[in-house]
Amino acid sequence: MTSQQLIRFAPSPRRVLLVLPDRVGEVAMATPFIRGLFARFPEAQIHLLMNRPLLPLLEGSPWLNHAHFHAPRDKTPEAKSARQQLLSELKAQEFDLAVMLPDSLRSAWLCFRADAKHRLGFSRNGRGLLLTDRVAVPNKIRGGYEPMPLCDYYAVLAAALGMAHPGDELQLFLVDHADAAVVQRLAGEGVRPEQPLVVLCPGAGFGASRYWPPERFAEVADQLVRRFGAAIVIPPGPGEEALAELVRDAMHEQCFLLTEPCLSLGELKSLIADADLLLGNDTGPRQFGRAFDTPLVTVFGPTEQRWTDTSYVRESIVKVNVPCGPCHKNVCPLEEQVCMTQVTVDAVVAACEEQLRPQL
Repeated sequence: MTSQQLIRFAPSPRRVLLVLPDRVGEVAMATPFIRGLFARFPEAQIHLLMNRPLLPLLEGSPWLNHAHFHAPRDKTPEAKSARQQLLSELKAQEFDLAVMLPDSLRSAWLCFRADAKHRLGFSRNGRGLLLTDRVAVPNKIRGGYEPMPLCDYYAVLAAALGMAHPGDELQLFLVDHADAAVVQRLAGEGVRPEQPLVVLCPGAGFGASRYWPPERFAEVADQLVRRFGAAIVIPPGPGEEALAELVRDAMHEQCFLLTEPCLSLGELKSLIADADLLLGNDTGPRQFGRAFDTPLVTVFGPTEQRWTDTSYVRESIVKVNVPCGPCHKNVCPLEEQVCMTQVTVDAVVAACEEQLRPQL
């Protein structure tokens, strides 16, 4: 099939498997599609297949009644046993339809081995023969792919299922226990309720090339404390603790570093939902801000902005256009990473002021 053709179901699917992306930000950007899929098949039993660490991301949603989790990819006997168990679980469900949001060969191979009757996904990465319903890649051009918003990319799969465009309004949910834990944590750290709450996320899972220099984040944070009396809260993800400490150590004003322990994904949702501003690089928590209508300031470097564009209006993007970008390299091969070093402190402070002032 092509992206203009519809799958014909007779009867309508009783059981549907939706394979979710592997990254935090991509799962958040998939939420319009998830919402639309449940509306498209209201009588079906819809199962989600995802990475277990991402479960708190969707906690509180009405979509988690049936969840399965990817097995480890290593070659240990335990991992092999877990993969076999997962396959048995999926086969037992006798899925009428499997929809793959990731473009990976792994997702297609798993749905093929699970004997899903219809297997829908984009025909790329050599997996076309494993799909029963192949959707043409909408943005393929000579030598690569034309950037397009991820929500629009998923909408092409939606069209093949007879769904309207799901839109790009991200939807995440809060849970009481995470909300309470964050309130208690902030009070224990000494954050005063009357202070403007600025959450600073200096990391990025993509790689070091996406980091704006920590000393510049520190300088911006100092100015926000002095001008607005802001409480600067830094909640690093796993493996980002050292980077967060660099920001703290470069600051002259007080900040609150949440590392002992780090917040869970559920707690991070609650923190960002309550924030007056989220400042950071192009990284997963940015999508939390969009879902909870939190004002955002995002520093862009080597990544293409168009992949993650939405119609969200309470975000200021700070970037410079350079001849070598966007390159999407994990590590910059140049002596100076100009796409990041040319982003000035003054430009980021001005963007933060633009987002903060209407709320104060």
